[in-house]
Order: sequence, then C-alpha cells, then structure tokens
Amino acid sequence: MKIIETERLYLREMDIDDESGLSDIFCDPYSMRYYTKPFDSDQVKNWILRNINSYAKYRHGLWAVVLKDSDLIIGDCGITIQKIEEEYLPELGFHINKKCCGKGYATEAARACINYAFGEFGYNVLYSYTKSDNEPSIAVMKKNGMKFVKKFQKTVMGSVVSDEVLFMLERDK
Repeated sequence: MKIIETERLYLREMDIDDESGLSDIFCDPYSMRYYTKPFDSDQVKNWILRNINSYAKYRHGLWAVVLKDSDLIIGDCGITIQKIEEEYLPELGFHINKKCCGKGYATEAARACINYAFGEFGYNVLYSYTKSDNEPSIAVMKKNGMKFVKKFQKTVMGSVVSDEVLFMLERDK
C-alpha cells in the first residue's frame, strides 16, 4: 500500500520480501560506514519486522522508498520513535542505496515524510540524528529546514556512540 507519493518516488510499508533490496544498503560496508558495523541478513529481517511492528503501534515507521518508474526499492525513509537522552521523540530517518545517492532522493523522500508527519500525525516538532561526520545526511536535514540542537551520546547496535548530532524542525504555526 502506497503511503506517500512524490514526483519520482513512492513510499510504502515494508514487508519481508523487501529483504533483498534493503540488504543492498544495510549489509554494505560503505553504506553503513556511519553505523557501528554493517548488518547481517538476520539484522535486516529484524529491521523490517521492527518497522512492521511500528506501523501497528504508531501507524508509522520507516517505509520502503521505491522509484516510480521502475518499482525498484532504493532505500527507506519515515518516522520512528527514538529514545534520545531519556526522552522518546518522533524522528525522521532515511537510508538510500549508494547507487542512488546524489540525485536528491533522500531530500525528496524526507520532505514528503516531514509534511506527512505534521499533517497526518499532527506532530509539532520532528527530530533527526546522525553521527557528527555524516555530512550527506546532515545536508539532507539542512535542505529540509532542520536546525542543529545539540551533540549527544546514543547506544547504537550495543555500542555507545558519543558523537551524535540532533537536528529538529518545528511545524509552522
């Protein structure tokens, strides 16, 4: 089921059949260079299942990002609930296949998810975070109007990452 549609993309709920397309991202060392390590196939399956559970619990999660012209999955993007320093916050997340980077897909998908989060779910603020040296993701955040909030520590895949940066965007009143 399509959730969001943009000029070049559509976003839909993930299903377990998306493992292959998402493995191209999450099992790739280059794509996962800002994580503690690449995923294995079980971790990709668990990623998909966590998002399916999120759809049931929150009505949102990370959705599969699909090219309209080819029906090819090129990544994920959406809204998750993340624990940031003891507070649970709505967070914009995105991952795009390295073969498709630099074409504006992450910015396009993120913008659509921001609008959807503010309109459909009534969020007044949305957050996004990444490692402080992840310049491509930070650029997507800034292109979508997000502003730097602070640096913080987060446990990611069982390891403490001390150089995370948090960005936020408030809904226009």
